[in-house]
Amino acid sequence: MKNKITNILKNALEISVQKKQLPGFSLPYLEVEPPANPRHGDYAANAAMILASQIKESPRKIAQLIQGNITDDENIIEKTKIDGPGFINFFIRDDAWHKALKNIEEQKEKFGRVELGNGKKVQVEFVSANPTGPLHIGHARGAVVGDVLAHLLAAVGYNVFREYYINDYGNQMNNLGKSVLLRYRELAGEKIDFPDTCYRGDYIREIARDFLSREGNKYLQADEEKTIGYFTETAGRSIMEEIKTDLKDFGVTFDGYFSEKELYKNNGVNKLLEELQKSGFVYSDGETLWFRTTSFGDEKDRVVVRKNGEPTYFAADIAYHQNKFSRGFEMIIDVWGADHHGYMPRVRAGIQALGYSQDALKIILVQLVNLLRGGAPAAMSTRLGEFVTLREVLDEVGRDAARYNFLMRRSDSHLDFDLELAKKQSSENPVYYVQYAHARICSIIGMACERRVALPHYADINPGLLEEPEEKTLIKMLARYPEMIYGAAKSLEPHRVPFYLNELAGIFHSYYNKHKVLSDDEKLTGARLFLTMSIRIVLQNALNILGVSAPEKM
Repeated sequence: MKNKITNILKNALEISVQKKQLPGFSLPYLEVEPPANPRHGDYAANAAMILASQIKESPRKIAQLIQGNITDDENIIEKTKIDGPGFINFFIRDDAWHKALKNIEEQKEKFGRVELGNGKKVQVEFVSANPTGPLHIGHARGAVVGDVLAHLLAAVGYNVFREYYINDYGNQMNNLGKSVLLRYRELAGEKIDFPDTCYRGDYIREIARDFLSREGNKYLQADEEKTIGYFTETAGRSIMEEIKTDLKDFGVTFDGYFSEKELYKNNGVNKLLEELQKSGFVYSDGETLWFRTTSFGDEKDRVVVRKNGEPTYFAADIAYHQNKFSRGFEMIIDVWGADHHGYMPRVRAGIQALGYSQDALKIILVQLVNLLRGGAPAAMSTRLGEFVTLREVLDEVGRDAARYNFLMRRSDSHLDFDLELAKKQSSENPVYYVQYAHARICSIIGMACERRVALPHYADINPGLLEEPEEKTLIKMLARYPEMIYGAAKSLEPHRVPFYLNELAGIFHSYYNKHKVLSDDEKLTGARLFLTMSIRIVLQNALNILGVSAPEKM
């Protein structure tokens, strides 16, 4: 419906120019959105106000000219009205909305899948936690944001590839191997002075205990430098397998895992830096190699090779993003923690130096999670004593509640996650409230079958009988589901899906409490039952996007 109104508006603008009522103009976009107050119509357009500054004319006068040239070949508009400083408000005919119910019946699980990507190859890289410890709740939020974003993009026609970048090269991995080796020696009876640079979590002790059980004392007298490599590789592989298991239980899987080590094969990173140096983007001050990120708007140039000859993370990231583009991805999406905010300009500078548009890279920042229990900071028995793991949250509240709650706010906003609320079986718990709406509808359908009420098809019903305000609101919400999916994918904002679900479930529960779906009026029962069945389809489709189950009983 939104697209239809947008096209009608575009046509009215073109006619206004053809009639020379309006001069030629440049309109970067047409904003057509539902107004905050439903009494102002179904959609509102601000085109007149955008044009007013360009053509030096009153917005209301422009709006009146546009309004006078509106043609409605499909007969979907009941009326238009100009409000405020120059909004053009559109009121849609009820029978035009009813067609959405037919679309839902015909498209079923495909309802909401609209075309935006046209098969364009897009890579979503997310989580990418160092394999030096278990995933914590910050990683968990990034995991579900990236996963649902991938679902959204696939739903609007992109060819999506999910990737995990394994940071398995450099000092953090050497520290992991050394940490396990020292704990191994400690468990074997040696007195160890544990360095501050080493990892101290209980999981290190568990890995070391496995080493001792499996290998015995054979590495106690071995040369430390030679031994650390083996301990690093084995510990990293063990932690990575645990990460994969936790993510799988969280409903997150990847199409590929990319090892940072691959970038350094055949001297790959250094060769790339040499090419960039020849191009003038990298320069030396005699001791250090620098990247001219200031040429692309960064506040200062950035080091790519340190004085000791070691490449920085930035150097590896330039090489990694070059690798992404070389694999044919036309759009790259990186989901990062909010602490990487300052890192964004240099990575954008890197891809521009490689000859790619900065618009081809989208960066989603994910803010911190405050874990609560009944409104107070949560006390958890963490394996680390420092942070709460994804596994602990999954074990306590389950996959559905965890995924849904991590999406309850914009990814770039701080999130309060209340564990007790996430377990409640009441309307206070958003995921329960939405899932219960689906289960309630399944119960209604079951009762209809028990009473031998035939499940209706659109051709069998009279949608004009759906006259209650809640029914009209529900139909409009269902019709707008594809618009919501399109907008969430285009803006890369997965939180829009649970926001929509919360509103749809709330309206449905209110409707159910006020009106009987199954009654003695056969025709009204058919119309209401069909509406209810349509709501179930949309609830399930949206929950599928979120990777959350749609239970039939609760």
